[in-house]
Amino acid sequence: MCEAQPPQPPSPGTLVVDTAQGGRVGEFRGVAGPYWALRPVRGGAEWEAEPRHVRPAEPMERLRAENARRNARSAKGLL
Repeated sequence: MCEAQPPQPPSPGTLVVDTAQGGRVGEFRGVAGPYWALRPVRGGAEWEAEPRHVRPAEPMERLRAENARRNARSAKGLL
């Protein structure tokens, strides 16, 4: 039985969804060994995800994530 190859990593900054984390949206940061490093859209600590549990964010998920990022920046007075 042949084991499936992991998916190709997206470009850094791409918004993706970690299905193992309840659909958590994160920004792809890079590869960390067998895992992908993702960062919360609003900022905070990165987490590692198994590539097989990560999919591209859909348009509505991207829109919500971008709005959350803008709201977080606005609350900190960064806009």
